[in-house]
Amino acid sequence: MWTVALLALSNCFMTIAWYWHLKGGMTKPLWVVIAISWGIALVEYCLAVPANRLGYANGWSGGQLKITQEVITLLVFGVFMVTVLGEPIGWRYVGAVVCMVGAVAFLFVGK
Repeated sequence: MWTVALLALSNCFMTIAWYWHLKGGMTKPLWVVIAISWGIALVEYCLAVPANRLGYANGWSGGQLKITQEVITLLVFGVFMVTVLGEPIGWRYVGAVVCMVGAVAFLFVGK
């Protein structure tokens, strides 16, 4: 459970680091955006690395950790896309998330 919580929190920071500048930051020089994003990403790494170590130490495979992280990323980004960027979630996005959840099932079922 700690693995999923840390991955979710790290993905919140990752999403902000990668996409914050698309809304309101487009006028800033690129080097400033990169520097700010690196600072935010440092926090993300400080959460993601322990999450992966903890999960691996508790029997998760590398593939399970990665696919779980990807599904969390899609869910976190979906919230960011709607609340910050003001973009709607369409059926294609929902379909992609459903496919990723299916990928999680392939890696976890029978373990």
